[in-house]
Amino acid sequence: MYQYMIVDVFTDTPLAGNPVAVLLDATGLSTDQMQSLAVETNLSETTFVLPPQGTADVRVRIFTPTRELPFAGHPTLGTAVALAHLRERRTLVMETMMGDVEFTFQRDGGRALTARMRQPVPTWEPYEHAATLAEGLGVAPAEPVVYAYRNGPRHVLFPVRDIEELSGLRPDLRVLSTLPDMSAFCFVGVGTHWRARMFSPAYGVVEDAATGSAAGPLAVHLARHGRTDHGRQIEIRQGVEMGRPSTMTATAWGQGDRFDAVEVAGAAVVVGRGEFLIDGVEGGGPA
Repeated sequence: MYQYMIVDVFTDTPLAGNPVAVLLDATGLSTDQMQSLAVETNLSETTFVLPPQGTADVRVRIFTPTRELPFAGHPTLGTAVALAHLRERRTLVMETMMGDVEFTFQRDGGRALTARMRQPVPTWEPYEHAATLAEGLGVAPAEPVVYAYRNGPRHVLFPVRDIEELSGLRPDLRVLSTLPDMSAFCFVGVGTHWRARMFSPAYGVVEDAATGSAAGPLAVHLARHGRTDHGRQIEIRQGVEMGRPSTMTATAWGQGDRFDAVEVAGAAVVVGRGEFLIDGVEGGGPA
């Protein structure tokens, strides 16, 4: 039997934010079984906690319904909060395929915990299929160049003109599904307040309620283009159109096009517990 928690991430309200299923000890599961369990939960991501291979406290593997991701934002933050609920922690170091990710926690006496994580600093380049992406979204980008950022997953930051245009997006998923290894992170805002939506048939996610791994790249993008200051925290609201409102904060420190650190933070709340009864499934073994 494999125990799990369901955590709603980037919210302090149950049944809002972006849910993640966290298998608290996945020792003995094969990669194929992890992928099958990610299909079974039918959430945007499912995580699997394992003993660390290095000096971190835990190792975590992250699966969408279609693939494994080397890093993702809301699943890692939700996993960290789940583990902090099991044993009171002030800090946690999590081993991912993109390196170790550090978390610090803030408790407010309620069910929710706020976690801050240092993300991998992304790389970026102009996106080579911007015209096809615009066709699939049904709108032209509000900036002359569309950039793809990678910090594990590849997020294409697609600027739109106003909140009405953002909320009115009805993407053609047949077109978006032809674009491999990417999510379309559509955004609009000014100063420290931003709104976003994310679509990614390539990652098995029609629309995502909160994309923490894109929040850090957005802070980097805005600082690079002088739309916010380096080291200034921004707030990102996502999931509004899905009825799953989420709030993330992100900060990027550096100068010009050089970035030294990226931090993303938000609250999360445990909303469910259970167990998968899969002992003895053929093909099991060490992950």
